[in-house]
Amino acid sequence: MDSNPQASIAQLLAELVPPREFSSARFDNYLPHPEYPSQNLARDISKLFVAGKAGKKAFTRSDQHPAGIYLDGGFGVGKTHLLASIWHDFNGRKAFGSFISFTSLIGALGFADALKALGKFQLICIDEFELDDPGDTMMMSRLLNELSSRGVRFAATSNTPPSALGEGRFASLDFQREIHGIAERFEMIRIDGEDYRHRPVTVDEQFLSDAELNDWLSTQEKETTTVDDFERFLQHLSSIHPSKYGRMIGNIGSVALTDCHLLENQVDALRFVAFVDRAYEAQVRLRATGRSLTALFSPEYLSGGYRKKYLRAVSRLGAMSE
Repeated sequence: MDSNPQASIAQLLAELVPPREFSSARFDNYLPHPEYPSQNLARDISKLFVAGKAGKKAFTRSDQHPAGIYLDGGFGVGKTHLLASIWHDFNGRKAFGSFISFTSLIGALGFADALKALGKFQLICIDEFELDDPGDTMMMSRLLNELSSRGVRFAATSNTPPSALGEGRFASLDFQREIHGIAERFEMIRIDGEDYRHRPVTVDEQFLSDAELNDWLSTQEKETTTVDDFERFLQHLSSIHPSKYGRMIGNIGSVALTDCHLLENQVDALRFVAFVDRAYEAQVRLRATGRSLTALFSPEYLSGGYRKKYLRAVSRLGAMSE
């Protein structure tokens, strides 16, 4: 996988749509769990938001509609399904992307040009809003405030991991504290529940021998399959802006990474997380030799400041290597 795709602003903006997995997500096919009433409530309030109405919160300003809705919960409770449903149901110019998609867009275009480009939308959906990087959080806070003054509305989900939920913690209070200016105009919706995929945060470590990898490769389509040495792959990621990772994947369906090893450089680790997010959205199949894909991040990283990113990546790597 040695491509270095180039993209115009128009192409980057055109890619801000729900990932393939949620292309058919709608309110009607969201199935709330009967044991968790908050899931049904979240769907109802999301519908009201699309219609430009407040749900359970009374807004004191003279706004015609709430500035945003924030869906807060752990993995697998349907947050992204509801976010995609909001996007699909909204009648107007709209953009959908992960938090890192928008920060990468700002990095690629610069803040002023990104603000100009995103200001053309009426609704922006941000999946897995991250609060663990002060710089990115401040940048997104500024962006939301600037866009809000232009009448743009927002829908966002949290990236609270199950371990934090087990402690009784949700991210909404952190969001309200960090997103200055317009946070009080967001509907804060807490969604309880278990991961509907029944996928644990820590998954069984699995990696293939060279012979097993060759057997697996023989079952994949050659035209859409790549085989890359892990170290060289990391070096290639360092040469490409993260905003281009999705285009780099293109029509690739299967990726084999050989001689995988523990990630000891956090910059490399975070770049790999960004790649994992794009690969997961594209439903790419992954296999590895040398070390399990779910054991690439050190315990230090999994318990550090970026733990939410790494836990999400472990969960997604486990799903893509099943």
